[in-house]
Amino acid sequence: MSEQISKQPQVDHAEENAFFPSAYSLSQFTSPVSDLSGADYASGYRGRRKVLVIAADERYLPTDNGTLFSTGNHPVETLLPMYHLHAAGFDFDIATLSGQMAKFEYWAMPREDQKIMPFFECYLPQFRQPLALSDVVGQLGADSDYAAVFIPGGHGALIGLPESEAVAETLRWVLRHDRFVISLCHGPAAFLALRHGENPLNGYAICAFPDAADKQTPDIGYMPGHLTWYFGEALKAMGLEIVNSDIKGRVHQDRKVLTGDSPFAANALGQLAAKALLDEYAK
Repeated sequence: MSEQISKQPQVDHAEENAFFPSAYSLSQFTSPVSDLSGADYASGYRGRRKVLVIAADERYLPTDNGTLFSTGNHPVETLLPMYHLHAAGFDFDIATLSGQMAKFEYWAMPREDQKIMPFFECYLPQFRQPLALSDVVGQLGADSDYAAVFIPGGHGALIGLPESEAVAETLRWVLRHDRFVISLCHGPAAFLALRHGENPLNGYAICAFPDAADKQTPDIGYMPGHLTWYFGEALKAMGLEIVNSDIKGRVHQDRKVLTGDSPFAANALGQLAAKALLDEYAK
């Protein structure tokens, strides 16, 4: 009989009672190469517009049994959309809430991907020394250069972003000035920052990682415990519709809000975002 792959979460020795996903869950949901494709944009953008990336700067997410899930920004969900936007001619400013370095789920990094890894190395200095989002917000105006804000996925998006007034002000600015919002998987949890005060996303339809799927992941050791709250039900309570009930790589566009359901949607979301921004700005 062949040896079964363990479904026990793996210890993260950098923090007490913290865990990475199990070997089994990594075998199901990660790959040494990404599914990057279709990133050739013959007539790219050549102007001043760029994309603001709001990255998570926290690693440890508490679960219901007292354990910590070692998380951050999912690398595929971060880098594939960025790769497409970069290939289409758009550069980036990278910001975190604190101005401290962005955290990544390195256990999901496609380390053998010969396009994504050099791209990651190119932007690693900005991920290590990002802008503070509050400083960015303080300079936003009608003539600001941002064509879009991109909020990557990863469970790190559940930490701090949903309560951030700086995130709320950024989203309000983007929608008020007819720019684009791009996000996927757990990234839309950041939309919860709009719960208090003006909520311009009321009535929008999005894709996101389903609560039902989050409730199942501890069974295979992806997380060491269950979440203490679920962002999907909170988004619905503030007037958003989640159009997917599974994770099959679906993307969705509602006006200028572009979303995807999971890492399986990262490439398609990148294509959708690049085309949308080119159609808007490369006329």
